[in-house]
Amino acid sequence: MSFAGVEPLSAEQLADAPLHWPRPSRLRTALGVKPPRAERAARALGLETVGDLLEHLPWERREARTIVELATGDTATVVVEVQVIKARPVRRRGMRPLVEATVADSTGVMKAVFFNQPWLERKYSAGTRLMLHGTYRGRNSFSVQAHAATQDAIGGRALVAHYPASQGISSTQLLALMRAHQGALDDVVEPLPARLRSGQRLPDRRGALIAVHFPDQPEDEPAGRRRLAFDELLLAQLTTMRRRERRRRSLVAQPLDAASPISNRWLAESLPFVLTADQRAAMADVRKDLAARRPMQRLLMGEVGSGKTVVALFAMLRAVDHGAQAVLMAPTETLAEQHFATLQTLMPGALVSAELLTGSTPAARRRGLLGRLASGELALLVGTHAVIEEQVEFARLAVAVVDEQHRFGVRQRSALDRKGPLGNAGERLAPHVLHMTATPIPRTLALSLYGDLDVTVLRELPQGRRPITTHLVSGERERARAYERIREELRAGRQAFVVCPLVEESEALQARAATVEFERLVAGEFRDFRVSLLHGQLRPKAKQEAMAAFAAGSADVLVATSVIEVGIDVPNATVMLVEDADRYGISQLHQLRGRIGRGSDPSVCLLFGSRESRRLRALAEHSDGFTLAEIDLRLRGEGEVIGTRQSGIAGFRVARLPDDQELLERAHRLAQELIELDPELIAPEHRLLVDALAEVYGEAELEPIPG
Repeated sequence: MSFAGVEPLSAEQLADAPLHWPRPSRLRTALGVKPPRAERAARALGLETVGDLLEHLPWERREARTIVELATGDTATVVVEVQVIKARPVRRRGMRPLVEATVADSTGVMKAVFFNQPWLERKYSAGTRLMLHGTYRGRNSFSVQAHAATQDAIGGRALVAHYPASQGISSTQLLALMRAHQGALDDVVEPLPARLRSGQRLPDRRGALIAVHFPDQPEDEPAGRRRLAFDELLLAQLTTMRRRERRRRSLVAQPLDAASPISNRWLAESLPFVLTADQRAAMADVRKDLAARRPMQRLLMGEVGSGKTVVALFAMLRAVDHGAQAVLMAPTETLAEQHFATLQTLMPGALVSAELLTGSTPAARRRGLLGRLASGELALLVGTHAVIEEQVEFARLAVAVVDEQHRFGVRQRSALDRKGPLGNAGERLAPHVLHMTATPIPRTLALSLYGDLDVTVLRELPQGRRPITTHLVSGERERARAYERIREELRAGRQAFVVCPLVEESEALQARAATVEFERLVAGEFRDFRVSLLHGQLRPKAKQEAMAAFAAGSADVLVATSVIEVGIDVPNATVMLVEDADRYGISQLHQLRGRIGRGSDPSVCLLFGSRESRRLRALAEHSDGFTLAEIDLRLRGEGEVIGTRQSGIAGFRVARLPDDQELLERAHRLAQELIELDPELIAPEHRLLVDALAEVYGEAELEPIPG
């Protein structure tokens, strides 16, 4: 058994039980891998110490074979004993001598062939027990790909662990290293207090590692993995919660709790539509957050068209209610320009002064704008990261909205905190921050990725939005019909988007591809219509003109790259064609699709791609972004969906989301309980837990999380 049992022990058994005192310092011993090539490969895998090795878990387990079971072409692992070994020269120039060993197990004898490793003749003498991985070539010959000395039983059918490996060090060599350092598992420290571990019915960490590396029973390994995954999830939750608490305690904001003359007037008189229930609930959340002396840290999540900008403008106007200022920061000029245009639409007349600041703002206009901002005359500012440059000074910044916040780095977001004014006591007041994302995130990932933020979700679409029909298009006949379908919409006075293939290598390459497609369509399928081009390499003025022409109806078709993914609002656009849709992810395609369906006419999205694609079939079958996000998570896994978060907290090594959602929920609840009882984890029983946090994330990760 890898784990402790539940049977009570007698007094005699307790008296005879061996005492063991772990010495974790021994886990920091250098691994000492040889030769140098293998050492470099191990270092590339992050394996420098014995402790690193013990945490390097197998990715699968395969059954070892016996010699008699091997068939020609089989790739397998065998445990054998060397009977005779010798090197023989090879006639081909440049090749080192072959090493051939006669090896045997309890079922038979065969010849093992090692290429380009003549030193093995001296290393593996007769009687050496080996674990070999390779291919059986028939005629009693086994071509060895990886090898290592072992103490495993010869000819057994045990399950053999296969480890993530690298060129220069094989899984078989890693397994041999693991066996050589098996005794070091006794020095593994248990970070969880006994009360907590028993309450969660978890095995000890040492036992969990033994179960994963060297299981006695089939059920040992999954039980061990669950314990290790729980540790990983708990540490991540504790880290984000501690950082959040430290931020709340270290920063003070201006409470926006006074009357609301401007925002109330805007809601009552200026809004051109009726708010959804989700929008009203989101505004209530924001109003409550803004009234506190601790800065708001809220994530507003809603797919394209759900009305996030209206909620953001409400938060900004609450700052204006108090004679303060607000800023909206977007990751690109195109998106900043669209937000500015939307705010102007939502605030008809001269309700509040607002300006746009990007890298393309002319110098003279910029100087005047910065002067009005510093004096407090300018209330609202929309822009790119230009708004956080050192020379940009606010008189009284109280609210900041960060759109698509995952596209900004930690330093960029923390720069917003330094833009706040000084309080009456001379302390720096941080702005309240509302983060926005148009990427629906499953609860599983929201807990792991945004545990430091309060989350509000907009799922309800505004009234009047029509459903979008999505079709997969494959083959020349269907392609011709798709173009005819688009022409039908254009003849009816409506407009269309054509989205060019994603070119990940370079935005310049993607721009060139879009230009080629634009020229082809102008001369071909859409020669009777007005076609314009939009891509990221155009000058800002040319981009503005292309968007303005399309929005005004001066162009029938907009050929574009994925720069239209967010921000463009043309209600008359009812059809979208996406070339090579397989190149895009589910989330990106769903956001692209959200550019249509914004008016009163039915809309259609045509995805050119393979009918075998599960991602494209999911888009054709589902319209809800959160459902698609769950599907995307199942298809690709947590790491690919979210990448590595820019806060510095990496993806998980052991935990697998969404499979481990139940573990994540448990870890989240437990972390909340621990932080409520002991915010700084200073109780003696939490000392080892703090050490584990520092070991995994480093002291810097326990600093207050920036906005």
